[in-house]
Amino acid sequence: MGDRVFAPDAPESPFPLLPLRNGVLFPGTVTTLAVGRPQSLAILRQVKPGQTVIGVAVQKDSRVADPSFDDLHAVGTFARVVGVQRHGDNAVMLSLQGLSRFELKGLVETTPAWLADGLPLREPVRDELEAQFLADSLKTRIGQADNQLATRLGQTPPNETPGRFADRVASALELPPEKAMTVLSQPDVIERLRLVTQLVGEALAVREVRQKIDDEVRKELNKNQREAVLREQMRAIKRELGEDQAEQVDNLRERIAKADLPEDVRTVAERELRRLEGMNAAQAEANVIRTYLEWIADTPWRVRVEVKDDIQAVEDKLDADHFGLKDPKRRILEHLAVLKVAKNPRGTILCLVGPPGVGKTSIGQSIADATGRPFVRLALGGVRDEAEIRGHRRTYVGAMPGRIISALKKVKAKNPVMLLDEIDKLGQWWNGSPESALLEVLDPEQNHTFTDHYMELPFDLSEVLFICTANSLDTISAPLRDRLEIVEVSGYTHDEKLHIAKNHLLPRQLRDHGIHEGAMVVSDKALASIIREYTREAGVRQLNREIVRLCRNLALRIAKEPDSANTTLFVEPETLKDLLGKSKFRDEVAERSGQPGVATGLAWTPVGGDILFIETSLMPGKGATQITGKLGEVMTESARAALSYVRSHASELGIDPSFLETKDLHIHVPAGAVPKDGPSAGVTIFTAIASLLTGRIVRSDTAMTGEATLRGRVLPVGGIKEKVLAAHRAGLRRIVLPHKNERDIEDIPEETRAELTFVLVEDMSEVLAAALEPKPADVDVTTPDVQVAPVPATGKSVGGPHA
Repeated sequence: MGDRVFAPDAPESPFPLLPLRNGVLFPGTVTTLAVGRPQSLAILRQVKPGQTVIGVAVQKDSRVADPSFDDLHAVGTFARVVGVQRHGDNAVMLSLQGLSRFELKGLVETTPAWLADGLPLREPVRDELEAQFLADSLKTRIGQADNQLATRLGQTPPNETPGRFADRVASALELPPEKAMTVLSQPDVIERLRLVTQLVGEALAVREVRQKIDDEVRKELNKNQREAVLREQMRAIKRELGEDQAEQVDNLRERIAKADLPEDVRTVAERELRRLEGMNAAQAEANVIRTYLEWIADTPWRVRVEVKDDIQAVEDKLDADHFGLKDPKRRILEHLAVLKVAKNPRGTILCLVGPPGVGKTSIGQSIADATGRPFVRLALGGVRDEAEIRGHRRTYVGAMPGRIISALKKVKAKNPVMLLDEIDKLGQWWNGSPESALLEVLDPEQNHTFTDHYMELPFDLSEVLFICTANSLDTISAPLRDRLEIVEVSGYTHDEKLHIAKNHLLPRQLRDHGIHEGAMVVSDKALASIIREYTREAGVRQLNREIVRLCRNLALRIAKEPDSANTTLFVEPETLKDLLGKSKFRDEVAERSGQPGVATGLAWTPVGGDILFIETSLMPGKGATQITGKLGEVMTESARAALSYVRSHASELGIDPSFLETKDLHIHVPAGAVPKDGPSAGVTIFTAIASLLTGRIVRSDTAMTGEATLRGRVLPVGGIKEKVLAAHRAGLRRIVLPHKNERDIEDIPEETRAELTFVLVEDMSEVLAAALEPKPADVDVTTPDVQVAPVPATGKSVGGPHA
């Protein structure tokens, strides 16, 4: 082995070498393989299909990307390049025809291409007759026993030697690389034929075993199918004889016996069981009764969970989950304390009312966790069918109980915490009002005998701890509102949002995004900038979204650069633009103030308080008054009343009484696409008109609210806390309020009150004294030069006197 022999197709050393990760190329066979390594591609740049002969060697370990001499088997195959097909820059399909064996002596070069030194390998035949006999015997055995292998071998080429036949059979066997290399490394033809004959025998034995197993599995499947058909036939026979119905009735009777049912419910269940026994299972009514009995058995008529009445534990849980909200927490604790002391489950129904994102829904979950009750949430937004609450009568096809009974069945207890979410968004439809159905559910004097239309049996809901949530009370009917104890959940202050973001939102989002806390440090100044410049809300929902954006930004950086996971991202105000984009909100007060005729008011909306701008302008005309901004009837009347007061007191205000003879007055409230109504903007409209006609500028740090009468009195309005918090968010520090709203100032958080100055007024003259700057000496009050810049819509709406 290793002696140089005559091989006319063998290239001279050194010759190009192509290492193969998998598979073995035998002499006399043709194969196509993918080439992608740089050294292999370098070889193909110089080959000529049909002429170039290269060496092919097999790697010992396919995972090695850049093999050395020690990584290659010692015996390879000389092969002629038959064809080259290129797919893109780095994907090439190469067709090779095996020629003869060679012994690999070493690698001469490894870059830019592999060049090897090797010698053609002698393939001795000791006995030509024995070799031919072994080849014929192998050919006969393959033809008789293995049609697939015979098909892969195809027609025998003319003048094929026994050695090449053995190579073709080994290639057709699709052997593992180790066994294939054993055949390739055997130069002796007779020994190679015996080895291939042995491998063919092993392959045939494996195939026989596999075929036997497949036959047994097929027989078992046929047996199972036959048994399934017989079972279905038996069930059909039982249905005809009524035996299947009897079995189902027995199962239902056992379930009902185990259930702890009230006496009246048990009476109904047993009556329906007797009806079901006398029916044919094929009747439609039988299926209705069967489903009804299953609901009776599964409903928790007397199943309760043990309730923890540790008020301190509830308080600790609420404090841990929700920062601030002192008044709502106190009201909830008082409610639970009454339930504990009085030992009477019939208590008031709490309704948490406030803007979105302040934690109304999560408060219910915290109560359930602290008391050990199961928690269930019913989303009532958009529900418009009374049957959603009370269920459908069993006369209808597909009837089922309402959401109340279904929720109790789900939690398997009659005393859960049940959150009725978005109760103010119930709809109305032609076939009943779901709000009316809730009157019985939420009345402590009636809900102990709540009757679902499907069940038609009284169920005691008095042990359910109902908690309702709403954004506004305007859409809740008076009878339903009368059954609720309203707990107002106002928006958060700037300091509260900062604390929530730092201690709750940011740590939670880092955990959710799989980022350790040290990977990102957000300074207090950066959080304050996010609150001020990227959010404008009463709650913290948008603030949480911005923090999620920060975490996603960091996660993307880690995904692109894994090494950055060990570094810390410091977030400062000056880096927010790169991380979150440009700021979403700007100081609108500074932009719109500084000119006569513009005043800043305060508005209440269902999503919290907001600031509102009133703009006025004079133009040549004949005394007409235009009022724009999609104002409601009440707000339009407030504007007319304010103008009438100014005209009737023109001399006192230092205004020419005839100012409207040659001028037209235009009053506009920006955000023209948003409906606005309510009397609480009367004071602001009056101030804007007085500012325009006197030429005195409204103080840029001042906002106001209040209803103005025709005699100049200032009447109280609602929603003071939400409005003041909105002014504080906008950077305003002086608030003009009706004197009778003085008691509402106590509801404002102490840290916010400390930063604000409140001016309490009873008369319009006091409003002007508090809101207007001194009159410039060079202003012509009859024709003030006022140019009001166009203002983009900001989405504000004015609340009514309840606001």
